[in-house]
Amino acid sequence: MDLAASIRPLPKAELHQHIDGSVRLETAVELARDAGMALDDREARARLVAPARCRDQAELLTYFELPIALLQTAAALRRVTAELVEALVPDGVRYAELRWAPRLHLAGGLAVHEVIEAVASGIGDAATRLGSRSPLVTLIVTAMRSHPPLANVELAIVAGSFGLPVVGFDLAGPEATYPAPPHAAAFHAARDAGLGLTAHAGEVPGPGRIREALDFNVRRIAHGVTAAEDVEILGVLRERDVTLDLCPTSNVQAGIVSDLAAHPLAALHRDGVSVTISTDDRTVTDTTLTDEMARTAEALRLEPEELASIALNAFRRAFAPPGAMAPMMEAAQQAWAAWASQAGAVTR
Repeated sequence: MDLAASIRPLPKAELHQHIDGSVRLETAVELARDAGMALDDREARARLVAPARCRDQAELLTYFELPIALLQTAAALRRVTAELVEALVPDGVRYAELRWAPRLHLAGGLAVHEVIEAVASGIGDAATRLGSRSPLVTLIVTAMRSHPPLANVELAIVAGSFGLPVVGFDLAGPEATYPAPPHAAAFHAARDAGLGLTAHAGEVPGPGRIREALDFNVRRIAHGVTAAEDVEILGVLRERDVTLDLCPTSNVQAGIVSDLAAHPLAALHRDGVSVTISTDDRTVTDTTLTDEMARTAEALRLEPEELASIALNAFRRAFAPPGAMAPMMEAAQQAWAAWASQAGAVTR
């Protein structure tokens, strides 16, 4: 059974995907040319696609430097977002939450609200071109750990006042260097504005950064791999029903697990922790959601029912309004149940 081929057409939801880490290589070359920067196809791949394993998270993050440099105009942000939305369609993605850090895109003179407007317009452009095939796409505004806490409070206020498609607020950046607690006020502002809360944590050794994220009362944690090392944290995740949006290939790249077979996703799921599977960044990680699900399921020997349960959980944990998710959830349940039944019969 070709697992990837069998699940590719199934409806999927992706909750953890970075716009700047998903720039098409050919688009990067064109944007570089427009900016007067010499960049050929070979160099674009070398600078945008990370190796199978980096030294640590800090090295992995260096592969975002070029795309961020190229995304300093409204036109570039709008184009790359539209192209990313279009790339979701052949992958069966019916709902996606895209995230990026607006304050990393101000070097060209844009204001934060203009950066958000450009990305939102890119979603609209793709929806116009795709018509009824367009997935529902929302946005998570990301604050950076390395940015001044007051600036992130202001970012949360702007994000909270924007309205749809912005649905969430996030914190990302080098975990080892920058703790989360200084940004508590930004999360308070985002919560007051009604945004769903998530934060990156658990891509460096030890569970400490996950504890910090949980102190923000987040509904989801981006990654959270090292939660598997701490029985107390696992209990908190189950008690609060906090979801770990795991990205197995990216977690291997960041050096937090040795390979896919060593990833704790299956153990976490079987231990009652809410988990989802995402790509993190389609270009930096060089994967699609279908391939990510298939490779992870094969490496961890997930049963068809387990993969279906994890896939459906992404629809349940979305930050989008429940009314918008209900019909998609119903269709996804039917499709995945039929697939799991057939796949189970084949493997028995």
